[in-house]
Amino acid sequence: MSQVEESIEVNVPVHTAYNQWTQFETFPEFMEGVQRIEQRSDALTHWVTKIDGVEREFDAVITEQIPGERVAWTTVEGEAKQAGVVTFHRLDDARTKVMLQMEFDPQGLAETVGDKLGFVKRQVTGDLGRFKTFIEQRGGVETGAWRGQI
Repeated sequence: MSQVEESIEVNVPVHTAYNQWTQFETFPEFMEGVQRIEQRSDALTHWVTKIDGVEREFDAVITEQIPGERVAWTTVEGEAKQAGVVTFHRLDDARTKVMLQMEFDPQGLAETVGDKLGFVKRQVTGDLGRFKTFIEQRGGVETGAWRGQI
């Protein structure tokens, strides 16, 4: 298993950053390679990704969700094997640190080489940067919110 840890500061309150992150179906707007996410239940999402011409489908289950603090997940079915957690840390009334930790199992030679060359780390860094731009350009107004606990 490989691991990646990245963080970014966003210029929105912690509740805004958290609320937007729970809107999984908007992930394709800021995550490269994510084609579609379907929220099938409070805890189950179905992902379709296409990275470097390789399309994958998988289901992920939210294993822990604490409003305003964290969302943890793991894949349960499909072609990708990963687990992770994103946490939200209040810096002040208008700024939040978003931290992402993820474990994944590269599949095949191309993914293994890409992982060793830092592709996944750069992808995560880019996705977090696009999340920052996405939420800040909206004037700190999230597209929705789900404040349930799992």
